[in-house]
Amino acid sequence: MMKKKVVALLLAGLMCLSVTACGSEKGSSDSDKAKVTEKGTLVVGITDFEPMDYKDDSGEWVGFDADMAKAFGEKLGVKVEFSEIDWDNKALELDSGSIDCVWNGMTLTDEVKSAMDCSNPYCNNAQVAIVPMDKKDQYQSVDSLKELKFAVEAGSAGEEQAKANGFEYTGVQNQASALMEVAAGTSDAAIIDSLMAAAMVGEGTSYENLTYTVKLNDEEYGVGFRKGSDLKEELNTFFKDSYADGTMQSVAEKYKVQAALIGQ
Repeated sequence: MMKKKVVALLLAGLMCLSVTACGSEKGSSDSDKAKVTEKGTLVVGITDFEPMDYKDDSGEWVGFDADMAKAFGEKLGVKVEFSEIDWDNKALELDSGSIDCVWNGMTLTDEVKSAMDCSNPYCNNAQVAIVPMDKKDQYQSVDSLKELKFAVEAGSAGEEQAKANGFEYTGVQNQASALMEVAAGTSDAAIIDSLMAAAMVGEGTSYENLTYTVKLNDEEYGVGFRKGSDLKEELNTFFKDSYADGTMQSVAEKYKVQAALIGQ
């Protein structure tokens, strides 16, 4: 009888150790910060979106978001890898683990906030209508825009505004493609972020024959992580510190988005 009790106690002890070990392993695997640190890389989901994320002449990803992501990677002690994604599938990319965050001038819509854990907002933005320069006087109100055919980035805040206002539209790969559609005459107009419009259309830009007219809304940018990710609070702390020491303002001035910056 004594032997049976000893064996039972030993088995119970082994089970406790096993459960403790499993619990410990689970806690570690649930930490996105630990996973990123272990693999040594933070994979950032982006699209080609000047002035937030775009390639310079050497092919390197630069921009306000790109530079801030690199600085965040340095704080974590890891390299940053940029992965161009289909914007319409950003939540799926995140949940599948193919990317660690979505950091690309992402508007904090209700849909985004329900699908991801989002950082504190860091930039103000708006959706604006883009039309050919020689037609700007004809399109200065929402009602006047309703006769146009729009190009919008699929899954974007621009697409939400097209739906909300009853505009006829076609979804394209990204905002740069939407501008190309208007420049080529295959779409009458586009809806893109105001920060991109300031950098990409008008005199001295890549699209001198285009301009922005009607402001459709007001919104804020944030960074998205998987639900329950501990990287969200890491980034919020980084934002607070980089704003306090002037780093965020310096990077914003470099890409001329300082007027849109939100204090942390």
